[in-house]
Amino acid sequence: MTTPSRSPRPRPNPGPRTRRPVVTRPRWGLRAATALSVLVLGAGAIGHAMLTGLDTGISRVDPFRDMKNRPEGGHGMNLLLVGTDGRERITPEQKKKFRLGGAPCHCTDTIMLVHISRDSRRASVVSLPRDSYAEIPAYTDRATGQKRPARPVKLNAAYAEGGPSLTVRTVEHMTKVKIDHYLEVDFTSFMKTVDAVGGVRICTSQPMSDRYTGLNLPAGSHELNGGQALQYVRSRHVDIASDLGRMQRQQRFVASLIERATSSGMLLNPVRFRKVATTMLGSVRADEGFGTEEMLALGRAMRGFSAASSEFTSVPIGSMGTVKGVGSAVKWDPAKSQRLFRMIREDRPLAPARARKARATLVDVSPQQIRVQVYNGTGEDGLGRRVDGALRATGFNTTRTPLNGDSPEVERTFISYDPRWDRSARTLATALRGCEIRAVKGQGRTLRVTAGADYRGVTPVRAQDAHQGEFGAVTGDEVTCP
Repeated sequence: MTTPSRSPRPRPNPGPRTRRPVVTRPRWGLRAATALSVLVLGAGAIGHAMLTGLDTGISRVDPFRDMKNRPEGGHGMNLLLVGTDGRERITPEQKKKFRLGGAPCHCTDTIMLVHISRDSRRASVVSLPRDSYAEIPAYTDRATGQKRPARPVKLNAAYAEGGPSLTVRTVEHMTKVKIDHYLEVDFTSFMKTVDAVGGVRICTSQPMSDRYTGLNLPAGSHELNGGQALQYVRSRHVDIASDLGRMQRQQRFVASLIERATSSGMLLNPVRFRKVATTMLGSVRADEGFGTEEMLALGRAMRGFSAASSEFTSVPIGSMGTVKGVGSAVKWDPAKSQRLFRMIREDRPLAPARARKARATLVDVSPQQIRVQVYNGTGEDGLGRRVDGALRATGFNTTRTPLNGDSPEVERTFISYDPRWDRSARTLATALRGCEIRAVKGQGRTLRVTAGADYRGVTPVRAQDAHQGEFGAVTGDEVTCP
């Protein structure tokens, strides 16, 4: 039976906690790097009977106790989503197969801030590097009662020192964004959840190998089970981007998970849905305010939600290096990060608005990184401007000043390039299907396109880690498999 849409029912307040925000429409919660998104999306389809009692399986934590001087609430809802390195429940076989040996550090392995828009039509996911330079506020150690002063640390150390509460306080201090809900998952629950939803589909434009996690994927499309998905999101040594590259892979994973949940029939199968929900909630920790009524209200609001409704970015980085007393850390760009979090508070979209186009072809190099000079090789007036504009529209860094070619009678469009930039040339050739490519030693990094009489337009292309807009934000459908 479908329940009429309404705001979540108030829950008893067990102690001195910050009052939860009042919203005008139902809201939706997203669990980063796990399938809690499936639970919320399915709530509207399955109904109250299937969810009643499920929230009793959630381990509870109160990260908001005794918190003072918090930021003002904005529009929509904000969730702090934390993945920990807990591995106590992992079997010896799993530890060996998925390279999960060693002692856990009891710190955060993944930190994401998720904003759900006030109209429940958009989820904005911001990855916060775990090695971010942070200043934890002064706090009292609950185990010893000892007062500890404010001091600089890496962001993931906040959890190790003060658990969820200090983590929330630190993130609020750094972002000035008020956190409404807290969700946490460890390695074991991650693997079980991915297996319960039937795995996820991931596409890679080039081989990925990491001897530390055991990840070994050739280029192409892959169906990953729980253990393989954990290797994928944990790997840091598959490219020079290290943690930043890992965050982008985590974002692609979440987008693929949303796509799997919304495109399959699982949400309409009560038996399968309850099995998945029970698996997820049996190992998730959440604040007291996230229960069945909230799940139902949020789920009803999200009918029609898809990967395209989500957007992903990472906090802008200003510098990276060694900080005295902290170690190797990344510092946020002050101006850009403040603007990013202001947009979150103001409930504004992060990804640049763009017309819906045919799905872009996956390429190795981001078009944004490729400099292109266009030449008109025909006698057709304005062809150079059209080609330049079409390439720029799909992301290429064109000069915006097309020139006339040496000959006005070129039949076939061709690209000339320096062999040192052969990967960029292949990307550009994918956008200009059927063109010829010519290697020219010493030409330099700028690729040259001479448009011929056979020019028929540009095919949209994208790289997995394309940087678009001020914050490099992309929507979920742009980072999932074609």
